[in-house]
Amino acid sequence: MNNIQIEATERSPEIDFNFAENNFAMRGESYPEDVSAFFGEIINQFYDYVAELEDTEITFTFELIYFNSSTAKVLMGLFDRLDEIAEKGNKVIINWCFEEDDDNMEELGEEFGEDLEHADFNLVSKEA
Repeated sequence: MNNIQIEATERSPEIDFNFAENNFAMRGESYPEDVSAFFGEIINQFYDYVAELEDTEITFTFELIYFNSSTAKVLMGLFDRLDEIAEKGNKVIINWCFEEDDDNMEELGEEFGEDLEHADFNLVSKEA
C-alpha cells in the first residue's frame, strides 16, 4: 500500500501514514469544510490496511492543536478501530501529544484514552 502524506493547511491536519513502517500520524488543526471529503478515503485506506494485520505493532500519533466536533467523530471511530485491532492480538500504541499548557487537549486525550481497553494509550506533554 502506498504511503499517504498530506501537508497541513489552515483548516486540515497533516496526515503522515507510513504503511511500510506501521507508523501513522495526524498533526495540526482539523476543521475542514467537508470532513467526509477530507478524511473519507484516507480513513478507508487505513481501515482496509489494518483489517489484515496479525501479530503486528503499529503506532498512531495524534498531535492536534484544535479540532471540531465533526473531526471528533472521525477520531472516535479511529480509536474504536485501533482498540479492535489491538484486541485481535496486535500491539497498538497511541500517542496523544499536547502542549503542556493546553488543559483542554490534555482532557480530551484523557477522555479518549478512558474508552480504550486493549490499545496502549500515552498522554505526551510537550513544551510550548
